[in-house]
Amino acid sequence: MKFNIITIFPDIFSSYFGESIISRAQKSGKIEINVHNLRDYTEDKHKTTDDTPYGGGAGMVMKVEPIYKAIEEVRSKKKEESQSRIILFSAKGKKYTQADAVRLSKYDNLILICGRYEGIDERVAENISDEEISIGDYVLTGGEIPAMIVVDSVTRLLPGVLGNDESAITESHSDVGYLEHPQYTKPEIFNNWKVPEVLLSGNHKEIEKWREENSKK
Repeated sequence: MKFNIITIFPDIFSSYFGESIISRAQKSGKIEINVHNLRDYTEDKHKTTDDTPYGGGAGMVMKVEPIYKAIEEVRSKKKEESQSRIILFSAKGKKYTQADAVRLSKYDNLILICGRYEGIDERVAENISDEEISIGDYVLTGGEIPAMIVVDSVTRLLPGVLGNDESAITESHSDVGYLEHPQYTKPEIFNNWKVPEVLLSGNHKEIEKWREENSKK
């Protein structure tokens, strides 16, 4: 699985992607993450990636030309167009769910476009991206955090990435998302707070029933 991230702040990703599961997945060859600096695809000496909006208004809008050039370069390096998906992070996009993570994990290559400022020229959404995704009903300063979320949530679903593949199977079992149940570990009693007796019983049928009854979506 390849992730190609287009951003004007490429250094943002190095810390998170250099640790834990994502780092190990890269080292083992399970995933490949390429971060592309959008400024490298500009032609003016100031490496301008944004401009004032037509019709007026506050703030700046990211330009379509450098994004198009970046996408074209990434496309030229991949082999199977049908196995790729171009995602634009946008406040007006479809809300991201576990079901989306499962769906996207089936692709060979995800191209992630990170916006900034007051938004991106709408022609990117209309003519370049395959879909728009939002990670929640709130506003962020850019698409870099959403890109990390997609990389993380998709990567952990790939075969061999997690130490226990059953974890990913359990999380992706529901079409509507991840069912979370309470978890406990040693000690059995702490500050007089006790682990539910059913979890200590060894009765797997009753434990599974308890987990289903106490799950949250």
